[in-house]
Amino acid sequence: MINFNELDLRKLTGSFLILLTILFATFYLVSNPSPRITLNGAGSSFVNPLMSSWADDYHLLHPDIRINYASIGSGGGIQQLMSKTVDFGASDAPLNSEEFETLGNPLHLPVTVGGVVVAYNLPGIGDGLRLSGSVLADIFLGKITAWDDARIQSLNPGLSLPSENILVVHRSDGSGTTFVFSDYLSHVSNDWKEKVGTGKSLSWPTGIGGKGNDGVTAAIVGNEYSIGYIELSYAITNQLSTVALENKAGEFVQANSSTIQAAVDNSAASLPAGKEPWENVTLVDAPGFGSYPISSFVYVLIYQDLNNLASYEAAQTLVDFLWYIIHDGQALADPLYYVPLADSVVAINEQTLTLVTYNGQALEVPSPIQK
Repeated sequence: MINFNELDLRKLTGSFLILLTILFATFYLVSNPSPRITLNGAGSSFVNPLMSSWADDYHLLHPDIRINYASIGSGGGIQQLMSKTVDFGASDAPLNSEEFETLGNPLHLPVTVGGVVVAYNLPGIGDGLRLSGSVLADIFLGKITAWDDARIQSLNPGLSLPSENILVVHRSDGSGTTFVFSDYLSHVSNDWKEKVGTGKSLSWPTGIGGKGNDGVTAAIVGNEYSIGYIELSYAITNQLSTVALENKAGEFVQANSSTIQAAVDNSAASLPAGKEPWENVTLVDAPGFGSYPISSFVYVLIYQDLNNLASYEAAQTLVDFLWYIIHDGQALADPLYYVPLADSVVAINEQTLTLVTYNGQALEVPSPIQK
């Protein structure tokens, strides 16, 4: 019979744990090999839930390829693309003329459509608080400061609104969501347009700031009597109540796939080619019945010549990933409360991807990996 003293048992246990660790590490490395190609993107927090799903799904389809995406806001994504520290950017706002010129021949690829909702935390009052565009603008201008203000009450005669101060929550970072929201307010309020205007970063007249859609969501959840603007999926995931906004047709509508799609369908403006400026493209305050008034494309932004990437193979992989996004990847949009692209938009993107090169050398669209 073998006897083990305490020291022997500790040595045996330690050796066993070391062996177990080595076996686990070996198994992990075998089952999760280092990716052959890694692509890095950054930008819009608006699209982050969908972009994360695209990256995960593409990795399942191609285990040797990994897509990393940093949700740092549209302004940050554009800056990272300008400094060439990422392979692609994402923004809810199209590039303005200065950004377009600075980047030099950038390409816009609209990859999905989403809605910016006005979420609120009013105890005892659920979804569907009605607001007009002008009343919403005056809340964010700090001109309407109490929930039982006569202008809010007149739009909601059936509700008993509290005599509490309104806490406005806005983005603190450069944000495409802010661009879309402020673009809407500029369309429906001359006062807002003159005093604040449209942009990714603003001088806010009132309220507190939160970083990213996550930060604004957390601030609304954590503060009763607050109101703020976030992407639809964040409101649904966090079970936040959302405003029914008056649209151009005089209806009070809430954001969902149907009303966001109606905004796209009812927007009269024709879309430019991917290599052209998109600065004047907007879906806000769309005409027609059923249109949700704060809807927007989300864009992936890339250089036309991908010499900012490490190799031809990496550039081809990015084109392949974008081809996946605008085709098979669209099936992931609706479950996450985004709207899939219309065929006409897909066709524009397909043409745009044929323009992409690496050091002047043409890339395959679609490449054999996608066929």
